[in-house]
Amino acid sequence: MHAVTEFLLKYGYWVLFFNVLVEQAGIPLPTMPVFLAMGALAGLGRYSFMASVSLALLATMCADLMWFYLGRTRGTSILNLMCRISLEPDSCVSNTKNQFQKRGAYSLLFAKWVPGFSAAAPPLAGLTRMPLRRFIVFDAAGVLLWCGSYLLAGYIFRDQLEDVARTLSNYGGRVLILALILLVSYIGWKYYQRQRFIRELRMARITPEELLDMIVAGDDLAIIDLRNALELEFDGTKLPGAVWIDLQNLEQRHEEIPREKEVIVYCS
Repeated sequence: MHAVTEFLLKYGYWVLFFNVLVEQAGIPLPTMPVFLAMGALAGLGRYSFMASVSLALLATMCADLMWFYLGRTRGTSILNLMCRISLEPDSCVSNTKNQFQKRGAYSLLFAKWVPGFSAAAPPLAGLTRMPLRRFIVFDAAGVLLWCGSYLLAGYIFRDQLEDVARTLSNYGGRVLILALILLVSYIGWKYYQRQRFIRELRMARITPEELLDMIVAGDDLAIIDLRNALELEFDGTKLPGAVWIDLQNLEQRHEEIPREKEVIVYCS
C-alpha cells in the first residue's frame, strides 16, 4: 500500500488522466478508487483539486467525443459494439435506447453513474443527430457531477481513507482474494444467466433466410417489429407487412397481435 501511495504522489495526474481516458474508451478499468485517492491527496495539499477535476473532464470528453462521432457516422453498429462488452449485452441496447428516448440530452447528466449506459450514451447521442454544442454542454455537466462527487468525497473523508489504507496494508492479501472471489462469482452468475437465456431463445428462433422463404411462399404470418423508435428512425426501413410496436408499448398494444396466425417478432 505504501508503494501505491508513493506512486500516486509521483505520477498522480498522469494516473488520473490515463485511467479515466482508458475506462471511458471502453476498457472496464475502475476509476472510483483513483478519484477517491486523488481527492484525499488534494485534501492533504499534495495535489490541486481543480486540476484533478479538469484532467478528469478533459480525458472523459476526449473519449466521449470520439464515440459521439463514431455513433454519428457508424450508427447502431457502434452502439452494439459498446454493449457487447457489458455484462448484460442482450438488454443493453434496448435499455439504453429507452433511457435516451425518455430523457434525451438530460440523460447525459446521470449517464456516468449507470453501468453500460455510461459507455453507450455518447454514441447514441451521435446516432440521434444531437447537435454537437448541446452534447458537449450536457455531457460536460454530467462528467463534472460524476468525477467531482468522487473527488469531493475523497477530499472530505481523507482521514477515514487513510485509516482504510492502513487496514488494507495489514489485511490486503485476504481482502484482495475475497474481492476477486466475489467479482468472479458475479461475472460467472451473469454468464450463466446469459447462456440460459440464449438456449431458450434458440429453441424458437428462425434465420432471416427462413423468414424470407416463408414470406415468398405466402405463409399466413404476423410479423411484429419491436425495435426502438430511435433505431427505426435511423434505419428508416422495416420488413414488408410488419407491424411496428415499440417494445415499451407492447403491453398496451398486445391486442393488435393476431393470435390465429404464426407470429414472428424481430428487434435489434
